[in-house]
Amino acid sequence: MNSLTVHIIAEKFIEHGLPTLTLAEQANLLGISRASLYYQPKSTDPETLDLMHRIDKIHTDWPVYGSRKIAAQLTRDLDSIIGRKRVRSLMEEMGIAAVYPKPRLSLNGKEHPVFPYLLTGVVLTAPNQVWGADITYIKLHGGYLYLVAFLDWYSRFVVSWELSNTLDVQFCLDAAAQALANATPGIMNVDQGVQFTSADFIGLWNPQSTKISMDHRGRCFDNIFTERFWRSLKYEEVYLKDYRTVPEARRGIGDYINRYNHERLHEALGYKTPAEVYFSDPLLRDSYRRRVISHFVS
Repeated sequence: MNSLTVHIIAEKFIEHGLPTLTLAEQANLLGISRASLYYQPKSTDPETLDLMHRIDKIHTDWPVYGSRKIAAQLTRDLDSIIGRKRVRSLMEEMGIAAVYPKPRLSLNGKEHPVFPYLLTGVVLTAPNQVWGADITYIKLHGGYLYLVAFLDWYSRFVVSWELSNTLDVQFCLDAAAQALANATPGIMNVDQGVQFTSADFIGLWNPQSTKISMDHRGRCFDNIFTERFWRSLKYEEVYLKDYRTVPEARRGIGDYINRYNHERLHEALGYKTPAEVYFSDPLLRDSYRRRVISHFVS
């Protein structure tokens, strides 16, 4: 737990209103100060936050738009000149970039391991053959969060997900660990963002069972399944809500992902749900159920 900040620990593990443990007692058991329970991230001014929310929606509607076109769209929408440099800076802070053949703005400029792209000509035939992971921006009332998701490409099943108020690697490690507790993919496909090229992230995957695949220049639609999921999530959940707190966002997104996995029909899956396709192997379904039951019992 030493790689977590006290604020992330407080957000994840402190429960308000427990009759048996006070907040001070919970903080003491976790080894953090009670002051950390009331930490609020540095606020963003309302005008900038409104621009970020608008950029997110434009990017979701038109993922091929770069900073120049998004600035032009904002200028039209707001009837006020919005500079490209400001838009580009906000896009970098949000961790988003246009989906077209070019290096992503969020890529790591430092030396890092680069793995080959392994999916050329690959035909998807079974669950856990290929997973993809990606990060997106989630709007809050007066703030924002980042969401990472691990998606099984064959079934569109969301294997795991996690929220964070920063782009630190830890929430990606947490989501990856949750996913690996359920299954192991043959190929793990990611981009070359700093979160996915870190030594900690790469070290999670056993090279004997999982090969890492990385998107490269020109591979602009490699993560198309995850991009489609982001669009569904935002139009069917996030844009319809006005999350006031992180726990509220976590509950709303968690409920949506559960319904997406187990209730939402997909034409491409023969009008089945992702869960029906993902758990078509009874051994996989029973293994998943045992892990879920074990999690709640413990």
